Amino acid sequence: MPRLRIALLLAAGLGIHHAQAGVFDDDEARRQITDLRVKSEARAEQQARAQLELQTQLQRQTEEIARLRGQIETLNYELETANKRQQDFYLDLDSRLRKFETTASPAAAPAAAPSHDTASVEQEYEAALGHFKAARYKEAAGAFAAFVGQYPDSSLAANAQYWLGNAWYAQRNCTKAIEAQSVVTTKYADSPKAADAWLAIATCQKELGNPTGMKRSLETVIKNFPGTPAAETAAQRLKK
Repeated sequence: MPRLRIALLLAAGLGIHHAQAGVFDDDEARRQITDLRVKSEARAEQQARAQLELQTQLQRQTEEIARLRGQIETLNYELETANKRQQDFYLDLDSRLRKFETTASPAAAPAAAPSHDTASVEQEYEAALGHFKAARYKEAAGAFAAFVGQYPDSSLAANAQYWLGNAWYAQRNCTKAIEAQSVVTTKYADSPKAADAWLAIATCQKELGNPTGMKRSLETVIKNFPGTPAAETAAQRLKK
C-alpha cells in the first residue's frame, strides 16, 4: 500500500508538471506569434511609408518634367518668334536699301540700253525672295543661285548672293552658307551687304566649332565697317 500511494503521488505530481509545462508552452507560442505580428505590421508600415515616399518623388519628378517641358516649349516659341522678327527685319531692310540704291544711283545715259530688262530682273529677285519669306529655303537657294548666275553685275546681285547664304543657313548647311557669304565679302565687298555677310560667316563659324575664325570675322567687321550697326553687333558678340 505505501508503495502504491507513493506511486500515485508521483504520477499526480508529474501530471501537474506536464500541465504547467503545457501552459508555459502555449504562452510562449502566443508571445512569439504576437512578436511576429508586431514585426510584420511594423515591416508593412515601413514598406507603406517607403512606397508613399516613392510615389511622392515620382509625382514631383513628373511635375518637374512637365514644368521643364513647358519651359522648353516656351523657349522654342520665343526662339522661333525672334528668328521670324529678325528675318522680317532683314527683309524690310533689304527692301529699304534697294529703294535707296535705286534712288541714289545715277541715271543711265539715254543712248545706253540696259543689258537686261529691269522689271524682269526685279521680278525674278522678288520671286526668289518670296520663296525665302515662305520658308521654302531649298527653292530660295536655287532661285538666288540662278539669279546671281544670270545677273552677276546686277545691282541686286550682292543682295541675292547674301540671301543665298541665308537660305543655306536656314537649311542648317553652314559650309554652303559660308561659301555663299564669302562671295559677298570678296566679289561684292563694297556692297552694304558685306558687313552682314561677315556677321553671318561668324555665326556659322561658331556653330561649326571654330571660335578663332569667328573672332577673326567679327574683328574684320569692326575694322572694315566702323560706326555701323554691324560693327556694334560684332563688338557685342566679342564680349560674350
